[in-house]
Formats: sequence, structure tokens, C-alpha cells
Amino acid sequence: MDGLRHLPFQAVYSIFASSMAMTEQRVSYTLDSSLETIDSAEEKATRIATELGFGDDEVMQISMAVREGAVNAVLHGNGYAPDKKVTLAFERTSEDLIITIRDQGPGMDLSKIPNPLAPENLLKTSGRGIFLMRSFMDVVEIRPSATGTELKLIKRVHGPTAGGKEASQ
Repeated sequence: MDGLRHLPFQAVYSIFASSMAMTEQRVSYTLDSSLETIDSAEEKATRIATELGFGDDEVMQISMAVREGAVNAVLHGNGYAPDKKVTLAFERTSEDLIITIRDQGPGMDLSKIPNPLAPENLLKTSGRGIFLMRSFMDVVEIRPSATGTELKLIKRVHGPTAGGKEASQ
């Protein structure tokens, strides 16, 4: 399984798609704690969401949520430490696209996240990532621990495998 991480996305995706039921697919990446990781994570999210048949607006929402999650993992979680990695996983079930982002940082205190809509925070240039993720995704779960933070982003699937309807636009 480790060898798959170094294959191009299409190769890994094809292997998983052909070895699993078409309604259940999973692919995972181990990424460095760098600015390039943020762009790479967003590009992967865009490609996967598009291939799964999400509409343009949903693709943008999924991509932006993954970008914000990757920023948090690289910057706030791992602090750009070259020895720490970010794990990015995409799982497609018959009902959902589940995206998991995990860092190796010290964890976080969820109670200390400021409300970006509070008057004193409205003009700040940062602090909106979690707010945006919650706005764009159907479910956002954050699980901090002493060995890192795991972020789970879930977008409901509206395509053919979710009741025979077309992907929502």
C-alpha cells in the first residue's frame, strides 16, 4: 500500500476503482508540511470531486474546504516542520464523499477558536477557515489529540448512486 503513494493520482484512483465496488472507493496521500501541499491538496480535491460528478459550485466548495483544512494542518498543526506529515484521504461511499485531513501537531483547543463573525474579528485577515469549512460542507468534525488533529469533511452525494438522481448543480 505504501508504494501507491508515489503513483500519480489517476493510477492510484484506477487501482482502487477497479478493486472496489464503484460505490465505495478510497485513496490516501502522505504530504509534506509545505505550501506546495496546500495547492496539491486543493488540486486533488478538485479532480476527485469533478470525477465523482459534483456540480461546479460543489466542486468549488469541496476544494476550498480542503484548502482551508490543509492550511490549518500545515501552518497551525505542523508549523511547517519538515519532519511532520499531513495525511489526506478521500473516501467515496454510496452516500458521501468523506475527506480526512490529519496533521502531527500538538492538537488544538477548540474552545479557543474565535468567532469570525464577532465585531472585533470582522476586519481580521485570518481566522475564517473553520467557519468556511462548516459553510461549504455538510458535516465537519474536528478531533484534536496530543498527537495531532484529525479533520473530517463530509459532502453528501447527489449522483446516480444516491437514489438515481443526477449530481446537484
